[in-house]
Amino acid sequence: MERSGKQEIAIFWFRRDLRLEDNCGLYQALKDPRPVLPLFIFDKTILDQLADKTDRRVSFIQQQLSRLQETLRQHNNTLLVEYGEPRQVWKKLLQEWPIRAVYSNADYEPYARQRDEQISRLLKDQQIDFQLFKDQVIFQKEEVLKKDGKPYTIFTPYKNKWRDSLADMHLEAYPSEKYLHNFLKMPPHQSPSLPEIGFQASNSSFPSREIKREIIENYHRTRDFPVLENGTSRLGVHLRFGTISTRQLARLARELNNTFLNELIWREFFMMILYHFPEVVEHPFKRKYQNIQWSDNEDHFQKWCAGQTGFPLIDAGMRHLNQTGYMHNRVRMICANFLSKLLLINWQWGEKYFADKLLDFELSANNGNWQWAAGCGCDAAPYFRIFNPDTQIQKFDRELRYVKKWVPEYGTPSYPEPIIDYKFARERALSVYQSALNE
Repeated sequence: MERSGKQEIAIFWFRRDLRLEDNCGLYQALKDPRPVLPLFIFDKTILDQLADKTDRRVSFIQQQLSRLQETLRQHNNTLLVEYGEPRQVWKKLLQEWPIRAVYSNADYEPYARQRDEQISRLLKDQQIDFQLFKDQVIFQKEEVLKKDGKPYTIFTPYKNKWRDSLADMHLEAYPSEKYLHNFLKMPPHQSPSLPEIGFQASNSSFPSREIKREIIENYHRTRDFPVLENGTSRLGVHLRFGTISTRQLARLARELNNTFLNELIWREFFMMILYHFPEVVEHPFKRKYQNIQWSDNEDHFQKWCAGQTGFPLIDAGMRHLNQTGYMHNRVRMICANFLSKLLLINWQWGEKYFADKLLDFELSANNGNWQWAAGCGCDAAPYFRIFNPDTQIQKFDRELRYVKKWVPEYGTPSYPEPIIDYKFARERALSVYQSALNE
């Protein structure tokens, strides 16, 4: 795209905030006296790590960018979409545009922090401000700490402090949608297609970004039953990519349902843990769990991945994930517990598999929940908490409606026998964990 004369501009860099409404960083950018060029970068560093070139998340992002583009065109604006390694993209933009300020929303994952530090240095060399704002969370970084200034590592006191700190001002919307006229007026820009960035459309259908009050109102009654279509909000992917406002959802949760609000607080708790303890990406939070002697049976792992374990609730969940990119939260917990404790396979194998498959994958939540299930995370389930898959069916899928939906051959001769005996596996797990933790 050619440089737009001598007129100085600001840039708003979209990342995990793919919406025009109630967007904090975008609101701040659009209040800048200079016209704002909206930018999204398909980050080659991230995309190169995705082995599946029909990855649903890339198609989801492309779909959301098209939605943004359509709205912007109605205002005679356009979204500039680039592809490449971010530092190289920014070097090119600095040559093409008279940029005087860059706005974006903060991201707290280790790679994102490293990337932003690199871009900040590049822009600073050109005397360009790079401002980051809080948008994907209600409380960030050091905003919810213990009295001694240290981060919480137990959820309940963190939750209580979070709730005690919450005021109306934290949930106020930033009406960015009222200032769209401050975008730079430009002719339409042709965004790179999926094949041009090395991917193909996944042909998946994605959950609606509509926030349904009745689902949130009933969440505490319906959330544990995977067969219920409207038992959970299915908004995880929209929180992940910022296509809905966290503030809007938290306002509604505070009004309607404490249990739902607690789930949002868990999300921020794990983000805070990852921010303060980035080593959890590679290691268990509780280091003594490094001593566990995992069986790491490759055949068992492959059968778990494929939903062929002979444990119907596990198999239903894994097939659900493989076919749709989604798995119900209760079933995620049961499948993770089964892999790490009953099969005694390193939780990091399962964490990686979920990271590859989940449409709503978020590093902090995925890592935190897997460590919780394996017993090695902060405030984790104790090592001796081992779910019985048959008992879980009785509690959460008594009529086998979920199982039969995803495992239609269940109850026929073609359904596999269990790959392991539950009683043996439970006793083995207790013995191995005890031995490791007593070293």
